[in-house]
Amino acid sequence: MHAASFTDGIYLVDFEFHPAGGREGNPPVPVCMVVRAWPSGRTQRHWQADLQQMAAAPFPTGDKALCVAYYASAEMDCFHALGWPHPVHVLDLFTEFRCLTNGLRLAHGSGLLGALLHYGLPSIAGEQKDAMRDLVLTGGPWSEADQLAILDYCETDVVALAHLLTTLQHQIDWPRALLRGRYMKAVSCIQTNGIPIDTAALALLQAQWSAIQDQLIADVDSDYGIYEGRTFKANRWEAYLVAQQIAWPRLDSGGLDMCDATFREMARAHLQVAPIRELRSALSEMRLANLHVGDDGRNRCLLSPFRSRTGRNQPSNSKFIFGPSVWLRGLIKPKPGWGLAYVDWSQQEFGIAAALSGDPAMMAAYRSGDPYLAFAIQAGAVPATATKKTHEAEREQFKACVLAVQYGMGEASLALRINQPVARARQLLELHRRTYRRFWEWSDSAVDEAVLGGRLWAGFGWQIHTRDELNDRSLRNFPMQANGAEMLRIASILLTEAGIRVCAPVHDALLIEAPLDELDAAITTTKALMQEASRIVLDGFALGSDVKEVRYPDRYMDKRGVVMWNKVMHLLGQPTLA
Repeated sequence: MHAASFTDGIYLVDFEFHPAGGREGNPPVPVCMVVRAWPSGRTQRHWQADLQQMAAAPFPTGDKALCVAYYASAEMDCFHALGWPHPVHVLDLFTEFRCLTNGLRLAHGSGLLGALLHYGLPSIAGEQKDAMRDLVLTGGPWSEADQLAILDYCETDVVALAHLLTTLQHQIDWPRALLRGRYMKAVSCIQTNGIPIDTAALALLQAQWSAIQDQLIADVDSDYGIYEGRTFKANRWEAYLVAQQIAWPRLDSGGLDMCDATFREMARAHLQVAPIRELRSALSEMRLANLHVGDDGRNRCLLSPFRSRTGRNQPSNSKFIFGPSVWLRGLIKPKPGWGLAYVDWSQQEFGIAAALSGDPAMMAAYRSGDPYLAFAIQAGAVPATATKKTHEAEREQFKACVLAVQYGMGEASLALRINQPVARARQLLELHRRTYRRFWEWSDSAVDEAVLGGRLWAGFGWQIHTRDELNDRSLRNFPMQANGAEMLRIASILLTEAGIRVCAPVHDALLIEAPLDELDAAITTTKALMQEASRIVLDGFALGSDVKEVRYPDRYMDKRGVVMWNKVMHLLGQPTLA
């Protein structure tokens, strides 16, 4: 398939819109739309009153036509808002520009203006673009002159799309580009659905958050003595670590590595670190006012697909309920008569690594249902009769080793994670290399390909330029992350097209919603389609999945956040979780 295949025409589309009621988290209100036929240049301009009278888009959207946009999920959101059926075929030039330039240093970013400047194409000034967008976001009323200016501005975007499509058409991998377009339609469905939020609990938190912070410090920090007022004191933390005999990663300067990723990893290895990590995260990162919750009590924000180098979604941490501290996810609560299910692939990255490398031992370990224990058995570290219960300590060490390999950790980092000497970490990593030789041959060849060829690809065409990225850890991890992203995209497409209400994609999982009497069937369908997505991406190798159900009146809760949630609810005088 290519441009000439669309005999009913190719249509460049742009909407201007603002959130309903001026409230972020509400669906968009389309203000105007401009459509331009390509390459003829025939143009339609429609103001919002005209759009609201239309039952469908004013251009062909069937199987022989193509809708082209830049960041197409936003345009598809406007289709939803107007009650229009989505076009069958969508080409998103944002995703194609990101795919073609991923890994390169872009002087002007990846927005439409940045893409135009990258290729030396004509564009309006950034200041003018910002001013017009601000005018749209006022929500009106607009004078006739304002309306004309907004329509003119909207038309500049479709003219820009025409220039960009002309430039990119011969570089586009059309079948895969259209698949990415299908994903942008799925993203729009997911963004429209949103995530149900306990707005009463959120309002209570927002009203009392300032006072709660001081109480939390007094409560949690009483076991640590780290804070001075609301200030985390690194010297006190270092003294605590010494007293607890916890070896903590350090920077090249010699100081403690205080980034949240390090705290998160160390909290997994040392449970006593978890409460202070959650407290620190809550105090420094949470901005409850920034959480986008619409008038209908649903969390909606841009999922920002293809923003990350691996192609994974990259929603704002402050706007997305799955972004802040894990305890805050307790605000997720199904509406009366409904239920939620969080369905995630079991040990997804291990399964991807096994399938892509073709390592028979690794594939057997995955199919065993417990790849970490299987690794220990395969390495001869525990007897073949070992179970999770009989050899828990050994299993945890081998699990840490697997995760260390997946995330490119060295022996020193692994030693810290398992609280063992470096020699033990070195031994575990060597056992991994001996047990999974084919995997390591494949991983080494991926690094060689990246260094010598300058690119790496995922299964459905997502790529990264690697000339400026020679970090061994990132290069080895890219195939797992990028193919995991491909898998999530395929699953999102299959589920939304099957009519499943997907509320959110979350790394290796999908949150779905259904009436209580339909929830079991929706879960069955979701698991089957997620397994099918894994087969498609991994050439027939199927990944299993795990399910966490939440039925009204219960709320969703990540087990890592239960302690902090209960502390906060106790301080608010609210019921805690068992």
